[in-house]
Amino acid sequence: MNRKKILLVDDSQTVLLMEKMILSKGPYTIVTAIDGEEAVRKAAVENPDLILLDVVMPRMNGFDTCRHLRQQIGTSATPIIIVTTRGEENNVETGYASGCSDYITKPINGPELLAKLRGFLGE
Repeated sequence: MNRKKILLVDDSQTVLLMEKMILSKGPYTIVTAIDGEEAVRKAAVENPDLILLDVVMPRMNGFDTCRHLRQQIGTSATPIIIVTTRGEENNVETGYASGCSDYITKPINGPELLAKLRGFLGE
């Protein structure tokens, strides 16, 4: 079976652990990054099939990270789902303007997240 690779990007170890628990039910290989700069580096090396991206992080926020990933050949078309507490309309608009594929708010709804993942991964 071809395991899909998912890059989880969040500066909170608690959120990363929760996302890993939700995704442990699926046939996924998980790679993590704790900020935007690490995410851009890891995405270039790991070539993830999908990226879950927080917004509020040190060094490079999620919107800037999303723009950087969209400029890289390897991740220009990779599905990027922003996962954040920032659900205000202007933040959602900024997310989509930055190139995200979808936008969901925390606390994470596990079944909703898995349904979106499966949709983007063609499962």
